[in-house]
Amino acid sequence: MALKNIISQVYRKLFNLIAIMCPVRKHVVLFEAFNGKMPTDNPLYVYQALQAAHPDWHLVWGVKRQLLAEARRQYPQMTIIPRFSLQWLWVAPVAEFWVLNARLPYWLRKNSKTTYIQTWHGTPLKRLGIDIPNVSMPGTDTEQYRQNFTTESRRWDYLIAPNQFSKDIFRRAFDFHNQFLDYGYPRNDRLVNQAKDPQALAAIKQKIIGHKTGKVILYAPTWRDDYFIRKGMYKMNLPFSLSKVVNALGKDDVLIIRPHYLVAESINIHGFEAQVKVCVDEDIDDLYLISDLLITDYSSVMFDYAILNRPMLFYPYDLAHYQGDIRGFYFDYDKVPGPVVTNELDFVSALEQFLSQGNYPAYAAKMTAFRQQFTTWEKGTASERVVALMEAEANKKAVKVTEPS
Repeated sequence: MALKNIISQVYRKLFNLIAIMCPVRKHVVLFEAFNGKMPTDNPLYVYQALQAAHPDWHLVWGVKRQLLAEARRQYPQMTIIPRFSLQWLWVAPVAEFWVLNARLPYWLRKNSKTTYIQTWHGTPLKRLGIDIPNVSMPGTDTEQYRQNFTTESRRWDYLIAPNQFSKDIFRRAFDFHNQFLDYGYPRNDRLVNQAKDPQALAAIKQKIIGHKTGKVILYAPTWRDDYFIRKGMYKMNLPFSLSKVVNALGKDDVLIIRPHYLVAESINIHGFEAQVKVCVDEDIDDLYLISDLLITDYSSVMFDYAILNRPMLFYPYDLAHYQGDIRGFYFDYDKVPGPVVTNELDFVSALEQFLSQGNYPAYAAKMTAFRQQFTTWEKGTASERVVALMEAEANKKAVKVTEPS
């Protein structure tokens, strides 16, 4: 057995031994986003609310080693440790709370006194969990994938649901039988609370695009498997001509492209920098807040953006292929709250319609129905409610510890 495998096996056994034998450390909270990527998404907003309410609690972020320096640079006030390190080993098995938005490896044993709050990371459009009929991922098969998913979901004490649609799917697809938190998403609190603050919006707009005038068009497509060329190389080809889009824009209008970070460097905007920006690292909520139109395809960004009640344009140029793809759809794509175009000519025409009219009045009824189905749980208080739950859990544990036997 290779030395690396021996070390891995020892680490796993040590983790599980600590989780079994040691008590949790009061008010220690482990946060992670997307399996150790940069602090972001729902866990970040819970962190911020908890830090404000309890600066005396010990809040720790687990981040992949290769992202550690950048994470510490961006968030110098945070305690950030490398994931699966010795430091992480002394925190994760004894943390009083885990707050994550993705799965942990199935082999990690959760301390019986750790409360695991799973926030997840979006309203599902594509099939997930045990609803995927055939899993084609390296190193696993469909049966093993489903078993690992079920093993993981049984560790979740709480699961946040952004809407009833998601709750129904999560219960089945995750085989989840513990307590749902019908709070809406913590990351969406800003969308609710800042959307009508013109000063805040102007400041964000100035920061990102350099001026406060003109319309902002946000293009945020989903990840596609065919972006992968070979190991370490990815390429995204825009499904429209930048020259045609820029010609349609007003002189102060800006197109923001929000790609997956792996393909960002492959996007060539040379010659269009004045009105086209590629934004990878910016908070997606900032991009939502300053945009006047969202252009997407089958990305779940549509569900969060609907909170703002602003127009959307759908450009699924490969819809016929994608709809029959690996995971399929939960949602009837015919019900999206905006025009659906599948070729560049119609795309530019629909964009020009928005630029001249400011909206898509023919889709008002669909937008109302869409928002009713997906956004009514978003009250702008999800982060606070999670913190209140954590306070109650911590107090409950403290009472149990001090009760006479």
